[in-house]
Amino acid sequence: MKALYLIIPLAPLAGSIIAGFFGKAIGRAGAHWATILGVALSFLCSVLVFQDVMAGHTFNGTVYTWMQTGGLNLEVGFLIDQLTAVMMIVVTFVSLMVHIYTIGYMAHDEDNWPADSLAGKNSYQRFFSYISLFTFSMLMLVMSNNFVQLFFGWEAVGLVSYLLIGFWSTRPTAIYANLKAFLVNRVGDFGFLLGIGLIAAYAGSLDYATVFGKSKELATLTEAVTGWPVITAVCIGLFIGAMGKSAQFPLHVWLPDSMEGPTPISALIHAATMVTAGIFMVSRMSPRCSWR
Repeated sequence: MKALYLIIPLAPLAGSIIAGFFGKAIGRAGAHWATILGVALSFLCSVLVFQDVMAGHTFNGTVYTWMQTGGLNLEVGFLIDQLTAVMMIVVTFVSLMVHIYTIGYMAHDEDNWPADSLAGKNSYQRFFSYISLFTFSMLMLVMSNNFVQLFFGWEAVGLVSYLLIGFWSTRPTAIYANLKAFLVNRVGDFGFLLGIGLIAAYAGSLDYATVFGKSKELATLTEAVTGWPVITAVCIGLFIGAMGKSAQFPLHVWLPDSMEGPTPISALIHAATMVTAGIFMVSRMSPRCSWR
């Protein structure tokens, strides 16, 4: 099953690279087929993993350790349980439907650009590359078994959403909207990063299982600056991150403006996947509810 775990995020990434770097050579049909097949493969593998998890087989392990510093292991790893399996199916299925819908929606995208716009050239292929890259980022977020990988996926979906909201970059309203979304999300992400920093400082690890195992110990410690229990400070920091990503009051102001992006973006990011990242993170940080 480990091979399937790797295929699920890497298939959309491969499609994104093909459409993004070789889009001019392969043309429109090549770009949408490369990305659609990548996401379709990811969806089929997600279904197989879901069936395996429902049969009672879960996985929590490291795929690759890319750095060791100060006693912390920075790793790429997967935690595959019921919560993850459900989210993988949701992300890949919605993304697949959006990819298919995008073929028709973006068929005449050249009409949305000035005739002399360089950004308008190969915009069709670039759009497919972006949405496939978003799918990869979201899968890395939901499949992570450590806070570093979670933060990588968290920031990656934010970056790609910035590119997608402002996709029609010759429109001043689109530029305003993507900057607003980017900056408001950075406010939430600052709290999210503080929460992860406190976890690293007091738990001595960024692995979910290790940190959750120390939850009672963290509840007895006091944060030096605020005097709050460490676990309270951590939860507040993480929840601020969820508020920004899921557009919760008062960090909701970016969401209406983000409709400046093409309609498939509203379906993929703002209705189905990215705004659920905060909810997923809150669920994942509740280990008794999500996995054992």
